[in-house]
Amino acid sequence: MSTFTTISSDKLARLIGTANTPVLIDVRTEEDFAADRRLIPGSIKLSHENVTDWGGDFAGRRAVVSCFRGEKLAQGTAAWLRQLGVEAETLEGGFEGWKAAKLPLVDARKLPPRDAKGRTVWVTRARPKVDRIACPWLIRRFVDPNAVFLYVAPSEVVGVGERFNAAPFDIENVFWSHRGELCTFDVMVEEFGIATPPLLRLATLVRGADTARPDLAPEAPGLLAASLGLSRMYDDDLAQLEAGMTLYDAFYRWCRDATTETHNWPTNKVKA
Repeated sequence: MSTFTTISSDKLARLIGTANTPVLIDVRTEEDFAADRRLIPGSIKLSHENVTDWGGDFAGRRAVVSCFRGEKLAQGTAAWLRQLGVEAETLEGGFEGWKAAKLPLVDARKLPPRDAKGRTVWVTRARPKVDRIACPWLIRRFVDPNAVFLYVAPSEVVGVGERFNAAPFDIENVFWSHRGELCTFDVMVEEFGIATPPLLRLATLVRGADTARPDLAPEAPGLLAASLGLSRMYDDDLAQLEAGMTLYDAFYRWCRDATTETHNWPTNKVKA
């Protein structure tokens, strides 16, 4: 049973992918991590040994700490974090409990190299519409909450990627791009191992909006219209991305929680 300092896997799973996701910190030993190089979606890998060095960075925030089984490393780290002003909990059962519940795990081997601050860096074409907002949303909500996105001229994407150690996406002839009828969002969902029913449903909407296939889902034209509207509202690509995060938060919650809900205008019958 959860206590005020622990959280169950099912409760945490409901938070992941939303704007209310706590900071997720994996403190498994290097030996345990080497045995299974997957991460709970959105987790950052840190060491319990220097929690006093990095813990203050999360002061005033909520965090969930996991280790192999949710025992001494997670509980000790969480206790230190609480000393540093963090609202810290541990994950019941740790990484092994999450895995036993058959919840999604991100393959860390698919992640691009991190920069000196521990962030993944990505680069794509400027003036985004659909995929180039949807993919950053997916990465920040499920892969790396601190990811950095560089929007540059189309002809410079590969060169910027090489010079700044950034992973190019949504351009031709790179790993993170369209494959056949799949758009880049589809590819990321599959490659990262997070193909949950809500994300697969959202991927269909993104594919329909991004590849001129409105027949794939009745909501796809609405997503395209909202995406094109945002692209006209913002000259700054990063400002557009921030606005797009809210848009995709809403579509994700619909895909997860509200697909069967309808809105009917109430009718008032006048008695004769």
